[in-house]
Amino acid sequence: MSKVFFDVAVSLDGYIAGPNRGPRNPLGDRGTSVHNWMFQTASFRKMIGLPGGDTGEDDAVVRAVFERSGAYVMGRHMFEEGEIGWPEEAPFHAPVFVLTHTPREPWPRKGGTTFTFVTDGMKSALEQAKAAARGKDVRISGGAATIRQFLKAGLVDEFTLHVSPVIQGAGVSLFDHMAHDDFKMEQAQVIASRLTTHITYRVAR
Repeated sequence: MSKVFFDVAVSLDGYIAGPNRGPRNPLGDRGTSVHNWMFQTASFRKMIGLPGGDTGEDDAVVRAVFERSGAYVMGRHMFEEGEIGWPEEAPFHAPVFVLTHTPREPWPRKGGTTFTFVTDGMKSALEQAKAAARGKDVRISGGAATIRQFLKAGLVDEFTLHVSPVIQGAGVSLFDHMAHDDFKMEQAQVIASRLTTHITYRVAR
């Protein structure tokens, strides 16, 4: 059975993006620092059309995430930040469903990515993503507000935090405005590398 998951890099103090984020400043000030480990992997570099890269533990984690993901759901703000900066062959290679209040025609890109804009809510987006995934898993890409909405609605099965040895100091907090009883979890796996620690949690039902 397919799963719904999210998979994000986070600083030691809990931020997934820096302050002043926007389309002209994706991930905010210093926000890319939590992704330094990923930028060096061969699998990520291949997804954005670049050669080379490391092939160790971090690369295996990145490769597994892309291989399991049959479709994606993301919020409008994340899409707007990426629309300017993503290459023509967007780094998804699968259907992406964007939550928005503004209707827009689907936007196909090279490499198998088509952005479909969903105006009737996250459950509709998730249903469409599950159908498009054809038995593979659905990844909630972000941003933080979208991830929190899916968690609070009980729609997430598991998630992985890639904890980077970085103090961000300010920015977008992943679990901001969440209560202690919004969801329960149990730790399922830990993979440590030189640049980050990958911690996977199962969401308890």
